[in-house]
Amino acid sequence: MNSPSPRSCTVAQTPIGPGHPLAVIAGPCTLESLEMGIQVGKHCKAVCESLGLPYIFKASFDKANRSSINSKRGIGIEQGLEHFAAIKQELGVPTTTDIHAPEQADAIAGVVDLIQIPAFLCRQTDLVVASAQAANAHGCGLNIKKGQFLSPIEMVGPVRKATEAGCDNLMLTERGTFFGYHRLVNDFIGIADMMELDCSAFTDLGSPPVCFDVTHSTQLPGSGEQTGGRPDRALQLAKAATAIGVHALFVECHPIPTKAWSDGATQLDFDSFEKVITHTASVRNALNKIRSL
Repeated sequence: MNSPSPRSCTVAQTPIGPGHPLAVIAGPCTLESLEMGIQVGKHCKAVCESLGLPYIFKASFDKANRSSINSKRGIGIEQGLEHFAAIKQELGVPTTTDIHAPEQADAIAGVVDLIQIPAFLCRQTDLVVASAQAANAHGCGLNIKKGQFLSPIEMVGPVRKATEAGCDNLMLTERGTFFGYHRLVNDFIGIADMMELDCSAFTDLGSPPVCFDVTHSTQLPGSGEQTGGRPDRALQLAKAATAIGVHALFVECHPIPTKAWSDGATQLDFDSFEKVITHTASVRNALNKIRSL
């Protein structure tokens, strides 16, 4: 019996998956203010529109896994969701944010178009189930980021939990795997395996689409009071992931990364973001030409 075809994930009116344009999920790591969110979102949207790529705005209202208890965490869920609603109206784009507790799921799903489960929390059953149920109830998508401690094919576990909780409209995100101390690696054979995940034990649907987290993959975790990074390698990783056929890219962008509340060592400035997206669009176009031969 032939395995089922890979599925798509629909975010608002944006389909992500095989046969669709490369989607870009981008924005600041932390939603520091409404004005800054709109500034970053406008830039990312303009770059993506110029290249014919669908764009989804991303930011976090709370960073619950900071390296230090003294680090800024964010503006909180109440103000954060107000800002997401305003950004969506101002820019006319889908939005996404991450979730940290099951009791947040319904409120988040009622405002954003894609719920994101952080990598460290991808095996938290209550969180996955609550997010899946809320996504299904509100008609939004669910993005589960692969834990740094899991192999790509082990993501079948979170997918099964989400599916059995009623959510088929989901996607996965690769963000690197721990490799010893202070290092993440991206296993591109493993990413290809995750793009062909066998879900036949619990659904008739094929494997979910896969997004590649460009900037978090450049992190150097545990390298001090603040996480380090190699943003200079973002372009190479993005091109490699696009070349193997991932369905979306996740990129954090900030006007002045060194002044960012979080992930200042890995976020891209405006010029670097445009360079990465422009080059990966060229790779995707070349791949499409090869497929059409």
